[in-house]
Amino acid sequence: MKKSASTSPFHARNRHQGEYDFAALTAAHPPLAAKVRPNGYGVQSVDFADPEAVMLLNQALIKLFYDIDWQLAPGSLCPPVPGRADYLHYLADLLALDNNGAIPAADVLDVGCGANCIYPLIGAAEYGWRFTGTEIDEAAIKAANRIVSANPRLTRQIRLRRQKNSDAVLAGVVSKNEFFSAVMCNPPFHASAEEAASGSQRKVRNLGLDKSAPLNFGGQHNELWYPGGEKAFIGKMIAESVAFGRQIGWFTSLVSRKENLPALEKQLQTLDVAEVRVVNMAQGQKQSRFLAWSFMPAAQRSKLLSRLGN
Repeated sequence: MKKSASTSPFHARNRHQGEYDFAALTAAHPPLAAKVRPNGYGVQSVDFADPEAVMLLNQALIKLFYDIDWQLAPGSLCPPVPGRADYLHYLADLLALDNNGAIPAADVLDVGCGANCIYPLIGAAEYGWRFTGTEIDEAAIKAANRIVSANPRLTRQIRLRRQKNSDAVLAGVVSKNEFFSAVMCNPPFHASAEEAASGSQRKVRNLGLDKSAPLNFGGQHNELWYPGGEKAFIGKMIAESVAFGRQIGWFTSLVSRKENLPALEKQLQTLDVAEVRVVNMAQGQKQSRFLAWSFMPAAQRSKLLSRLGN
């Protein structure tokens, strides 16, 4: 598979534009070299149906572009680094609107940071932001802490916090005296374990893999599914956000299924929100987006950014 600028129009500040430079990537992360070979077009690439190759490629990307050593725990979800970076860049644009067009210093809460801790790592390296990552799974928190500890320059920017209440999203992890510039979230996509397994099998068929191949390229149950799917999870987050509307500038969440937006926007209309935005992110043929809402008027958000930036 060939990755080119024409098929991957990421955000303008996204470092992952154009074709992969495998010479630079293998120099940054030598283990990747064993997986690089000419594809059907005679272009150097990797087999994207090989989970190990995908893992090594993403490790190389995060090392080359962010100078981060990233060792993912076995069985954890392996996120595509270029797409994950896009969310952060578009979030930076959103925050800049309340800061006279300049990307501000920020304190960001990442709901469900996972064992990969990808958003805090890239956000801290790219923008110098401070992150608090929350996670239900204790093993995932430990794995994420190992990654942070392996990158000492980021240890003062990233802290991780266990969400002990499996029925809560924000409640229990945000204290009444804490303030954040924004919340970000990549919610579980599927509505059940069965749906997640079906989606994995579909991926296997589409990639032409044997049925015994590893599914999902990693991923624990809480990373992949939630009762009611992403619509229920984001709906829970919206309901809980009311209690923290004076402490958090923007609440945001990825919405993978566009058809879920109307119900979520309708839910927000029942609340005393000051602003709602849908931020579209085009990545080649894949369309993604995040939903953003705030209980603060722009002037109040601007004051919050100024306060947190000092």
